[in-house]
Amino acid sequence: MPHTTPAPRSAPTPLRAVAGADAHQLILGLDTFGDVTRTADGAPVHHAQVIRDVVEQAALAERSGVDAITLGEHHRDDFALSSPEIALAAIAGRTERILLGTGVTVLSSDDPVRVYERFATLDAVSSGRAEVILGRGSFTESFPLFGFRLEDYDALFSEKLDLFSRLRGEGAVTWSGSHRSRLVEQEVFPKTEQPDGVRAWIGVGGSPHSVLRTVQVGIPMMLAIIGGDPSRFLPFANLYRQAQDELGRDAMPLGVHSPGHIAETDAEARDQLWPHFEANRNRIGAERGWPRTTRAEFEREADEGSLYVGSPETVAQRIARTVRLLAADRFDLKYANGTMPHELLCASIELYGRKVIPRVRQLLAD
Repeated sequence: MPHTTPAPRSAPTPLRAVAGADAHQLILGLDTFGDVTRTADGAPVHHAQVIRDVVEQAALAERSGVDAITLGEHHRDDFALSSPEIALAAIAGRTERILLGTGVTVLSSDDPVRVYERFATLDAVSSGRAEVILGRGSFTESFPLFGFRLEDYDALFSEKLDLFSRLRGEGAVTWSGSHRSRLVEQEVFPKTEQPDGVRAWIGVGGSPHSVLRTVQVGIPMMLAIIGGDPSRFLPFANLYRQAQDELGRDAMPLGVHSPGHIAETDAEARDQLWPHFEANRNRIGAERGWPRTTRAEFEREADEGSLYVGSPETVAQRIARTVRLLAADRFDLKYANGTMPHELLCASIELYGRKVIPRVRQLLAD
């Protein structure tokens, strides 16, 4: 077990987030991995243009009334964002209000000190809007790329998360572990202007151990619900709150992340999304030994599962149901799902901000 000094400050609460799914306090965000899109004639868009498009999409999200934008880190040819903090810094210069985060930063294959420094810097240039969602990574290409062993998958994350949680106190830290050099009364710079340091979440895919770990380190949980009825995750939400009670924690917010797409009608949204969803799902599935997806499977997930695809009213109703069910404080829609063109992504973003978000708040207030 790593040796650490006690954390001098309590865990921060994200902006505007309080436990209990209040309609006015609820954060409604968007996220993307910077999926490599295609033009109308099917040609792949260059990674550089995809990144520029993501910056434009984030600026549009703010203009449309979206609360947060998060960018996921990947190191493979079908996703363009390997250094999302740099793209977020560019977005910071184009926006004034929207929260800027990563979903996720693969902490296991990074250095907690460098991660903290980068996000403290992003917090400065964005005037306090930075946040990081820390994760082990559902894709593992960063491990061989940066010289880490997959056999150490969980040990790396546990140890580095412990160190990161200590750095948030922004005081002198003494720490030692097995996978990084020790620190002795070391401070990390720059300091943030936040009372509790860099704002953070932990991405959780759905294991009780992962849920309990978020409470133990005092960093809120972001549930990645990418398939099946959201009610399957109610036991994890209950465990999360029970553990807070047992450890004497103040109420910690709960976030949810799921994929989706919005168009004027349900049929239009499904027809727009399906070919891109199919290509993305089958490519990843081939790598992981999954059977090829079908339109029937897609339709079931859209009807009953965690694929939020349809008209603004349909998507708003389904988001409101999930927020109520889990008493969530935040919902992020993964609006990019495969090769869908930039123009369709922008249309979905605008409908989400201008129609879905106000309707979700109205439904929850009612």
